[in-house]
Amino acid sequence: MIAQLQTPKLNLTHSLPYTVEGLVQVFTGPHRCFFTSVMAQALRIAGQGAPVLAVQFLKGGINQGHQHPVRLGQNLDWVRCDLPRCIDKADLDELETRSIAQLWEYVQNAVLSGSYALVILDELSLAVNLGLIPEAEVLALIESKPHDLDIILTGPSMPTAILDVADQVTEIRRS
Repeated sequence: MIAQLQTPKLNLTHSLPYTVEGLVQVFTGPHRCFFTSVMAQALRIAGQGAPVLAVQFLKGGINQGHQHPVRLGQNLDWVRCDLPRCIDKADLDELETRSIAQLWEYVQNAVLSGSYALVILDELSLAVNLGLIPEAEVLALIESKPHDLDIILTGPSMPTAILDVADQVTEIRRS
């Protein structure tokens, strides 16, 4: 059993002399192997008291959906698509396509709400490359995100336009 600690909110009487800009980070490479290292970062940030949203677009099999997020600790919401299987090809039926579209709409609303300090969009590049999420909408979301929000995008073969707007790109490779 893990004890959960309540993190007190700081009531600062003064503002910081600078603003902290959120980063757009990309983790990419030839294989689907990024989630462990990204999740470690999410757990660290959530453990410091900041709210985190981790979204897996193409992982299914547990009938979770955005209506039933898993809460890890007090500050980490983990959402998977409401699919009966994991997606690796563009051969989706109408229900699966609708489920991914609903999750994408949920993500856009969550990002724009400013409720999170970090949002992770796992395997986003695959969803874009399979034509499930429009690249233009991803770029628009990045452009309109709250200034202090960090976003991590993962997946192999990340589109060049997304790489171009990223503040940091990490290419993971096997050696």
